[in-house]
Amino acid sequence: MDESETEADTDLIRSTLFYSDHRLCSADILSPSQARARIEVAVLNFLKVLSSPNPAISSLPLINRRSENCGLRRGLLSDVSSVFLSHSFCRRSLMRVNDAKAFVRVWKVMEVCFMILGEGKLVTQRELFYRLLSDSPHYFSSQQQVNSTVQDVVSLLRCTRHSLGLMASSRGAIIGRLIFHAPGEEILDCTTLGPAGHAISGDFNLLGGLVFRSDARYIIVVEKDAIFQRLSEDRLFNQLPSILITAKGYPDLATRFLLHRLSENFPSMPIFALVDWNPAGLAIICTYKFGSISMGLESYRYACNIKWLGLRGDDLHLIPESAFIEMKPRDHQISKSLLSSSFLPESYKMELEKMVEVGQRAEIESLYCHGFDFLGKYVVQKIVQADYI
Repeated sequence: MDESETEADTDLIRSTLFYSDHRLCSADILSPSQARARIEVAVLNFLKVLSSPNPAISSLPLINRRSENCGLRRGLLSDVSSVFLSHSFCRRSLMRVNDAKAFVRVWKVMEVCFMILGEGKLVTQRELFYRLLSDSPHYFSSQQQVNSTVQDVVSLLRCTRHSLGLMASSRGAIIGRLIFHAPGEEILDCTTLGPAGHAISGDFNLLGGLVFRSDARYIIVVEKDAIFQRLSEDRLFNQLPSILITAKGYPDLATRFLLHRLSENFPSMPIFALVDWNPAGLAIICTYKFGSISMGLESYRYACNIKWLGLRGDDLHLIPESAFIEMKPRDHQISKSLLSSSFLPESYKMELEKMVEVGQRAEIESLYCHGFDFLGKYVVQKIVQADYI
């Protein structure tokens, strides 16, 4: 790279709307007025270009959210590592055929967010999609387009989704040896709940203000709701003093945020993951552990040091041959993506390579061949014997 290219990159960094720390990119938590101010600055900058002596449609410099621009940030005072994005940029330009609609979508989303913030409301991205589908059907035809554009806005304004008035859609639930309450609100004892547990709110303001008490020794993150309810029904948390939490599949942001808060409040309480033995199960663990590349500007706010309890390759002897399922193309696609990752721990890589070699996957429910009460015994034994990675 020659000197002119280096200077150009430096100028690009300094030309971003909210340039502060050159070493690491992150999204700020802003008040509604601060977030509205950033949107106003973006609009004023755009109008300034249009009204200049040589008007031109400026491109939007967005933080690159691809794997080549991500790294792993390791905590200095903790053993938590998280994905981060560095100062490499991609652009949205009205002058490029493939970018034109994406360029307009950014402004459309900012317009609605500006209105939401002014009204003091919080909406989910699903609600945002239907509003945009109604207002701008030519530009928005799918939820994925809205989700991607929201991340573009986060990359442009360098603030969190919640700062834009967007609330997480939560599927998660929690139960076990945990008592919590919001300031001034009624106390909830999670040991008194039914098997379905307590639904996790998607309101980050509420989750951020919760006050916790617990005599648990472990936190167990369960991939599936059915397994979560089985362990809850068996009152595993009384046999093994623990807190059970599930996102009912791929982890949503609210569940990740609550788990991160629990890990900060109880730093000596280890966190274990119980997932299917397949590439998707490992991807779930990695999302809890490191965060996601697409949300790399915020990942450090949700990452936690989670350990892989099961299912793992060493447990396959417990599963009858008839219970194994052949891996599908989607499984191979996920495994290829994970294996190409630079931050996948070696022990996880070996497990994944074994899945690919065997060409089969196994579900947690396969352990029911030993009886419905076996699952709880399996979890207890694995933890007591420190059989996790």
